[in-house]
Amino acid sequence: MSHQNHQSRNAGPTSEKFTGSTNQESSSSRSAKSALDKVQEVGTDAASSITSQVKSLLDDKVNDGADIVGHVASSAHSAAQTLDKNSPQLAGLVRGVADRLDGYASDLRDQSIDQLVSAASDYTRRQPAIVFGLAALAGFFALRTIRSTPLQVRSHNSRLPQAGGLYGS
Repeated sequence: MSHQNHQSRNAGPTSEKFTGSTNQESSSSRSAKSALDKVQEVGTDAASSITSQVKSLLDDKVNDGADIVGHVASSAHSAAQTLDKNSPQLAGLVRGVADRLDGYASDLRDQSIDQLVSAASDYTRRQPAIVFGLAALAGFFALRTIRSTPLQVRSHNSRLPQAGGLYGS
């Protein structure tokens, strides 16, 4: 019986240690989960703030682009006035282009970057062949531009020896 009492005495403190350890682990788990939730909340807030700042910057750039298109339209109107004397038909064509550019500029000023992305996405869905063709054309011109760029002249030290140069010929 004394052996049994010894086992029951040992079982008590061991089970208390185990229970205390389990409570500590649960408390640690709750603390870790709480800390993780706070980090996720801060990360979400930071991402939201960065997203809104980037959108604001892009909206400003869209307005800057609209201003540039407006300046081009103004220049086209001036060119059309100059052409009126010598070539009224060409002046009418240039004036038509200038009017369209004015319209595009005013449309751009009234739209946010989200609206422009949505419009581009809708256009791509409606006219995929045109978008693919324009992308292929842009790729072709980019490739031609890259190929026409002259290679850097190699320095004197990096030249390969001419044939027979190694053997004293």
